[in-house]
Amino acid sequence: MPEQAKTTTPERAAAFRFPPSLAAAVERCWRKAAAPADWNLTREQFEKTLERSAAHRFREASPNEKAVEAYLETLHAADLALAQACSDGSPPAWDFFVARFRPELYRAARAIAGEANARELADSLYADLYGLRESEGHRKALFEYFHGRSKLGTWLRAVLSQRHVDEIRRARRTEPLEDENGEERHEIAALSAAKQAPANAAPDLERAQYLAVLQAALTAALGAIEPRDRLRLAYYYADDRTLAEIGRLLGEHEATVSRKLERARRDVRRRVELTLREERKWTEAQVRLCFECAQGEWPFDLEKAMRSRGSRLEPEPQPDTASAED
Repeated sequence: MPEQAKTTTPERAAAFRFPPSLAAAVERCWRKAAAPADWNLTREQFEKTLERSAAHRFREASPNEKAVEAYLETLHAADLALAQACSDGSPPAWDFFVARFRPELYRAARAIAGEANARELADSLYADLYGLRESEGHRKALFEYFHGRSKLGTWLRAVLSQRHVDEIRRARRTEPLEDENGEERHEIAALSAAKQAPANAAPDLERAQYLAVLQAALTAALGAIEPRDRLRLAYYYADDRTLAEIGRLLGEHEATVSRKLERARRDVRRRVELTLREERKWTEAQVRLCFECAQGEWPFDLEKAMRSRGSRLEPEPQPDTASAED
Protein backbone atom coordinates (compact mmCIF):
# COMPACT_ATOMS: atom_id res chain seq x y z
CA MET A 1 0.00 0.00 0.00
CA PRO A 2 1.53 3.39 -0.95
CA GLU A 3 3.24 5.21 1.92
CA GLN A 4 2.06 2.51 4.28
CA ALA A 5 4.84 -0.04 4.54
CA LYS A 6 6.42 1.71 7.54
CA THR A 7 3.47 3.73 8.65
CA THR A 8 3.87 6.14 11.54
CA THR A 9 2.24 5.10 14.78
CA PRO A 10 -0.55 7.35 16.14
CA GLU A 11 1.60 8.02 19.22
CA ARG A 12 4.53 9.17 17.10
CA ALA A 13 2.30 11.40 14.94
CA ALA A 14 0.60 12.88 18.00
CA ALA A 15 3.97 13.69 19.56
CA PHE A 16 5.23 15.51 16.45
CA ARG A 17 4.29 19.17 16.73
CA PHE A 18 5.63 22.11 14.74
CA PRO A 19 7.40 24.82 16.75
CA PRO A 20 6.17 28.43 16.37
CA SER A 21 9.15 29.19 14.14
CA LEU A 22 7.55 27.04 11.39
CA ALA A 23 4.31 29.03 11.39
CA ALA A 24 5.26 30.91 8.23
CA ALA A 25 6.03 27.67 6.35
CA VAL A 26 2.72 26.18 7.49
CA GLU A 27 0.92 29.32 6.36
CA ARG A 28 2.52 29.08 2.90
CA CYS A 29 1.32 25.48 2.61
CA TRP A 30 -2.16 26.51 3.71
CA ARG A 31 -2.29 29.21 1.05
CA LYS A 32 -1.04 26.78 -1.61
CA ALA A 33 -3.74 24.32 -0.57
CA ALA A 34 -6.46 26.92 -1.22
CA ALA A 35 -9.13 24.62 0.21
CA PRO A 36 -12.65 25.85 -0.62
CA ALA A 37 -14.64 27.04 2.36
CA ASP A 38 -17.40 24.47 1.84
CA TRP A 39 -14.90 21.65 2.54
CA ASN A 40 -14.91 22.84 6.17
CA LEU A 41 -11.19 22.16 6.49
CA THR A 42 -9.66 24.51 9.04
CA ARG A 43 -6.09 25.71 9.12
CA GLU A 44 -5.61 23.88 12.43
CA GLN A 45 -6.80 20.59 10.89
CA PHE A 46 -4.51 21.10 7.92
CA GLU A 47 -1.55 21.81 10.20
CA LYS A 48 -2.17 18.47 11.95
CA THR A 49 -2.17 16.82 8.53
CA LEU A 50 1.18 18.44 7.76
CA GLU A 51 2.51 17.27 11.11
CA ARG A 52 1.42 13.71 10.36
CA SER A 53 3.18 13.89 7.00
CA ALA A 54 6.36 15.24 8.57
CA ALA A 55 6.22 12.59 11.31
CA HIS A 56 6.07 9.92 8.62
CA ARG A 57 8.92 11.47 6.64
CA PHE A 58 11.26 11.91 9.61
CA ARG A 59 10.15 8.87 11.58
CA GLU A 60 13.72 7.66 12.11
CA ALA A 61 15.29 11.01 12.96
CA SER A 62 14.92 14.28 14.82
CA PRO A 63 15.17 16.82 12.00
CA ASN A 64 16.13 20.43 12.38
CA GLU A 65 13.62 23.12 11.49
CA LYS A 66 15.28 23.93 8.16
CA ALA A 67 14.91 20.30 7.05
CA VAL A 68 11.24 20.27 8.01
CA GLU A 69 10.62 23.59 6.27
CA ALA A 70 12.34 22.34 3.10
CA TYR A 71 10.21 19.19 3.24
CA LEU A 72 6.98 21.19 3.58
CA GLU A 73 7.86 23.17 0.47
CA THR A 74 7.93 19.94 -1.57
CA LEU A 75 4.44 18.75 -0.61
CA HIS A 76 1.46 18.79 -2.94
CA ALA A 77 -0.56 20.93 -0.56
CA ALA A 78 -3.79 21.10 -2.58
CA ASP A 79 -3.92 17.32 -2.95
CA LEU A 80 -3.15 16.87 0.74
CA ALA A 81 -5.98 19.22 1.70
CA LEU A 82 -8.42 17.37 -0.55
CA ALA A 83 -7.40 14.00 0.90
CA GLN A 84 -7.85 15.28 4.45
CA ALA A 85 -11.23 16.84 3.72
CA CYS A 86 -12.39 13.58 2.12
CA SER A 87 -11.02 11.63 5.07
CA ASP A 88 -13.06 13.89 7.35
CA GLY A 89 -16.16 13.03 5.32
CA SER A 90 -16.84 16.40 3.69
CA PRO A 91 -19.55 15.85 1.00
CA PRO A 92 -18.40 18.81 -1.18
CA ALA A 93 -14.82 17.53 -1.04
CA TRP A 94 -15.99 14.06 -2.07
CA ASP A 95 -18.02 15.52 -4.93
CA PHE A 96 -14.90 17.34 -6.12
CA PHE A 97 -12.77 14.22 -5.74
CA VAL A 98 -15.15 12.00 -7.70
CA ALA A 99 -15.53 14.53 -10.51
CA ARG A 100 -11.79 15.15 -10.68
CA PHE A 101 -10.34 11.67 -10.23
CA ARG A 102 -12.93 9.10 -11.29
CA PRO A 103 -11.99 9.31 -15.00
CA GLU A 104 -8.31 9.02 -14.06
CA LEU A 105 -9.02 6.02 -11.82
CA TYR A 106 -10.84 4.25 -14.65
CA ARG A 107 -8.01 4.96 -17.07
CA ALA A 108 -5.44 3.64 -14.61
CA ALA A 109 -7.56 0.57 -13.84
CA ARG A 110 -7.85 -0.25 -17.55
CA ALA A 111 -4.08 -0.04 -17.92
CA ILE A 112 -3.53 -2.25 -14.87
CA ALA A 113 -6.28 -4.85 -15.07
CA GLY A 114 -7.65 -4.64 -18.60
CA GLU A 115 -10.96 -3.39 -19.90
CA ALA A 116 -13.07 -6.23 -18.48
CA ASN A 117 -11.94 -5.77 -14.87
CA ALA A 118 -11.22 -2.04 -14.80
CA ARG A 119 -14.49 -0.70 -13.39
CA GLU A 120 -14.66 -3.31 -10.62
CA LEU A 121 -11.06 -2.58 -9.61
CA ALA A 122 -11.58 1.19 -9.57
CA ASP A 123 -14.94 1.11 -7.80
CA SER A 124 -13.64 -1.23 -5.11
CA LEU A 125 -11.35 1.53 -3.93
CA TYR A 126 -13.99 4.05 -2.81
CA ALA A 127 -15.07 2.24 0.37
CA ASP A 128 -11.51 2.04 1.65
CA LEU A 129 -10.79 5.63 0.71
CA TYR A 130 -13.81 6.73 2.71
CA GLY A 131 -13.06 4.35 5.57
CA LEU A 132 -16.04 2.12 6.29
CA ARG A 133 -14.15 0.07 8.88
CA GLU A 134 -13.65 1.44 12.37
CA SER A 135 -10.72 0.91 14.70
CA GLU A 136 -11.17 1.87 18.37
CA GLY A 137 -14.14 4.01 17.45
CA HIS A 138 -12.26 5.82 14.70
CA ARG A 139 -13.20 5.52 11.04
CA LYS A 140 -9.95 4.54 9.34
CA ALA A 141 -9.79 6.08 5.88
CA LEU A 142 -7.20 5.01 3.34
CA PHE A 143 -6.63 8.71 2.66
CA GLU A 144 -4.80 8.88 5.99
CA TYR A 145 -1.90 7.07 4.33
CA PHE A 146 -1.51 9.82 1.74
CA HIS A 147 1.17 12.25 2.89
CA GLY A 148 1.39 14.60 -0.08
CA ARG A 149 4.87 13.60 -1.22
CA SER A 150 3.53 12.57 -4.63
CA LYS A 151 0.57 13.82 -6.59
CA LEU A 152 -2.74 12.35 -5.47
CA GLY A 153 -3.32 10.88 -8.92
CA THR A 154 0.07 9.16 -8.84
CA TRP A 155 -0.65 7.76 -5.38
CA LEU A 156 -4.07 6.48 -6.46
CA ARG A 157 -2.54 4.67 -9.44
CA ALA A 158 -0.04 3.01 -7.10
CA VAL A 159 -2.87 1.97 -4.76
CA LEU A 160 -4.75 0.39 -7.67
CA SER A 161 -1.63 -1.40 -8.84
CA GLN A 162 -0.95 -2.80 -5.37
CA ARG A 163 -4.57 -3.87 -4.99
CA HIS A 164 -4.40 -5.72 -8.30
CA VAL A 165 -1.22 -7.51 -7.16
CA ASP A 166 -2.94 -8.43 -3.89
CA GLU A 167 -5.84 -9.94 -5.82
CA ILE A 168 -3.44 -12.05 -7.86
CA ARG A 169 -1.77 -13.24 -4.67
CA ARG A 170 -5.13 -14.21 -3.18
CA ALA A 171 -5.99 -16.03 -6.39
CA ARG A 172 -2.95 -18.24 -5.90
CA ARG A 173 -4.75 -19.92 -3.02
CA THR A 174 -7.89 -20.72 -5.00
CA GLU A 175 -7.00 -20.84 -8.70
CA PRO A 176 -5.07 -23.48 -10.66
CA LEU A 177 -1.38 -22.80 -11.08
CA GLU A 178 -1.54 -23.81 -14.76
CA ASP A 179 -3.43 -22.38 -17.70
CA GLU A 180 -5.50 -24.36 -20.19
CA ASN A 181 -2.32 -25.37 -22.03
CA GLY A 182 -0.80 -26.92 -18.94
CA GLU A 183 1.74 -24.12 -18.52
CA GLU A 184 2.27 -22.12 -15.37
CA ARG A 185 0.34 -18.85 -15.49
CA HIS A 186 2.73 -15.94 -15.90
CA GLU A 187 1.27 -14.00 -12.95
CA ILE A 188 1.79 -16.98 -10.67
CA ALA A 189 5.28 -17.62 -12.04
CA ALA A 190 6.34 -14.03 -11.36
CA LEU A 191 5.05 -14.09 -7.82
CA SER A 192 6.59 -17.49 -7.15
CA ALA A 193 9.96 -16.29 -8.41
CA ALA A 194 9.78 -13.31 -6.09
CA LYS A 195 9.08 -15.53 -3.09
CA GLN A 196 11.73 -18.07 -4.00
CA ALA A 197 14.54 -15.61 -4.73
CA PRO A 198 17.66 -16.61 -2.80
CA ALA A 199 18.59 -14.62 0.26
CA ASN A 200 21.84 -13.45 -1.30
CA ALA A 201 19.84 -11.84 -4.11
CA ALA A 202 18.42 -9.31 -1.68
CA PRO A 203 19.87 -5.86 -2.46
CA ASP A 204 22.45 -4.23 -0.24
CA LEU A 205 21.21 -0.78 -1.17
CA GLU A 206 18.84 1.09 1.08
CA ARG A 207 15.34 1.75 -0.19
CA ALA A 208 16.16 5.41 -0.83
CA GLN A 209 19.07 4.36 -3.03
CA TYR A 210 16.81 2.05 -5.01
CA LEU A 211 14.42 4.88 -5.68
CA ALA A 212 17.26 7.22 -6.62
CA VAL A 213 18.53 4.69 -9.17
CA LEU A 214 15.02 4.21 -10.53
CA GLN A 215 14.49 7.94 -10.83
CA ALA A 216 17.73 8.33 -12.78
CA ALA A 217 16.84 5.43 -15.07
CA LEU A 218 13.35 6.79 -15.69
CA THR A 219 14.64 10.29 -16.39
CA ALA A 220 17.15 8.91 -18.88
CA ALA A 221 14.50 6.72 -20.51
CA LEU A 222 12.12 9.64 -20.89
CA GLY A 223 14.91 11.72 -22.42
CA ALA A 224 15.71 8.97 -24.93
CA ILE A 225 12.26 8.45 -26.42
CA GLU A 226 10.84 10.46 -29.30
CA PRO A 227 9.89 14.03 -28.29
CA ARG A 228 6.34 13.53 -29.55
CA ASP A 229 5.98 10.38 -27.42
CA ARG A 230 7.30 12.28 -24.43
CA LEU A 231 4.80 15.04 -25.14
CA ARG A 232 1.91 12.55 -25.18
CA LEU A 233 3.04 11.19 -21.82
CA ALA A 234 3.24 14.71 -20.40
CA TYR A 235 -0.24 15.57 -21.65
CA TYR A 236 -1.68 12.36 -20.23
CA TYR A 237 0.12 12.02 -16.88
CA ALA A 238 1.18 15.57 -16.00
CA ASP A 239 -1.72 17.55 -17.47
CA ASP A 240 -4.36 14.82 -16.95
CA ARG A 241 -5.76 15.42 -20.43
CA THR A 242 -8.14 12.94 -22.00
CA LEU A 243 -7.24 10.93 -25.08
CA ALA A 244 -9.65 13.05 -27.11
CA GLU A 245 -8.00 16.30 -25.92
CA ILE A 246 -4.54 14.98 -26.74
CA GLY A 247 -5.77 13.91 -30.15
CA ARG A 248 -7.05 17.40 -30.88
CA LEU A 249 -3.74 18.94 -29.81
CA LEU A 250 -1.64 16.55 -31.87
CA GLY A 251 -3.96 16.07 -34.81
CA GLU A 252 -4.39 12.37 -34.14
CA HIS A 253 -7.34 10.05 -33.75
CA GLU A 254 -8.19 9.10 -30.16
CA ALA A 255 -7.40 5.45 -30.88
CA THR A 256 -4.02 6.46 -32.30
CA VAL A 257 -3.21 8.41 -29.14
CA SER A 258 -4.14 5.42 -26.98
CA ARG A 259 -2.03 3.04 -29.06
CA LYS A 260 1.00 5.34 -29.10
CA LEU A 261 0.74 6.02 -25.38
CA GLU A 262 0.82 2.30 -24.70
CA ARG A 263 3.79 1.90 -27.02
CA ALA A 264 5.62 4.76 -25.25
CA ARG A 265 4.95 3.20 -21.85
CA ARG A 266 6.34 -0.12 -23.04
CA ASP A 267 9.37 1.64 -24.51
CA VAL A 268 10.09 3.50 -21.26
CA ARG A 269 9.68 0.33 -19.20
CA ARG A 270 11.99 -1.59 -21.56
CA ARG A 271 14.67 1.09 -21.36
CA VAL A 272 14.49 1.25 -17.56
CA GLU A 273 14.73 -2.52 -17.20
CA LEU A 274 17.62 -2.59 -19.66
CA THR A 275 19.47 0.01 -17.59
CA LEU A 276 18.92 -1.89 -14.36
CA ARG A 277 19.85 -5.29 -15.80
CA GLU A 278 22.71 -4.45 -18.15
CA GLU A 279 24.26 -1.28 -16.77
CA ARG A 280 23.61 -1.89 -13.10
CA LYS A 281 23.98 -5.68 -13.46
CA TRP A 282 21.01 -6.23 -11.18
CA THR A 283 19.33 -9.60 -10.82
CA GLU A 284 15.66 -10.16 -11.65
CA ALA A 285 14.90 -10.17 -7.92
CA GLN A 286 16.60 -6.79 -7.49
CA VAL A 287 14.76 -5.28 -10.45
CA ARG A 288 11.47 -6.59 -9.07
CA LEU A 289 12.21 -5.21 -5.62
CA CYS A 290 13.08 -1.83 -7.12
CA PHE A 291 9.67 -1.58 -8.78
CA GLU A 292 7.98 -2.77 -5.59
CA CYS A 293 9.68 0.04 -3.67
CA ALA A 294 8.26 2.53 -6.16
CA GLN A 295 4.78 1.03 -5.80
CA GLY A 296 5.01 1.37 -2.05
CA GLU A 297 5.67 5.09 -2.31
CA TRP A 298 6.43 7.34 -5.29
CA PRO A 299 8.47 10.21 -3.84
CA PHE A 300 9.50 12.06 -7.00
CA ASP A 301 7.74 13.96 -9.74
CA LEU A 302 8.81 13.21 -13.33
CA GLU A 303 6.81 16.04 -14.86
CA LYS A 304 9.98 18.04 -15.59
CA ALA A 305 11.54 15.09 -17.39
CA MET A 306 8.40 14.51 -19.46
CA ARG A 307 8.32 18.18 -20.43
CA SER A 308 12.01 18.47 -21.26
CA ARG A 309 13.50 19.43 -24.60
CA GLY A 310 10.73 21.72 -25.72
CA SER A 311 7.80 19.45 -24.92
CA ARG A 312 5.93 22.38 -23.42
CA LEU A 313 5.23 23.58 -26.92
CA GLU A 314 1.76 22.63 -28.05
CA PRO A 315 1.74 21.99 -31.80
CA GLU A 316 -1.08 23.12 -33.98
CA PRO A 317 -3.60 20.33 -34.65
CA GLN A 318 -2.65 18.35 -37.74
CA PRO A 319 -4.85 16.14 -39.90
CA ASP A 320 -4.64 12.54 -38.74
CA THR A 321 -3.00 10.90 -41.72
CA ALA A 322 -1.74 7.84 -39.89
CA SER A 323 -4.53 6.79 -37.57
CA ALA A 324 -3.90 3.13 -38.33
CA GLU A 325 -0.14 3.19 -37.82
CA ASP A 326 1.54 1.52 -34.85
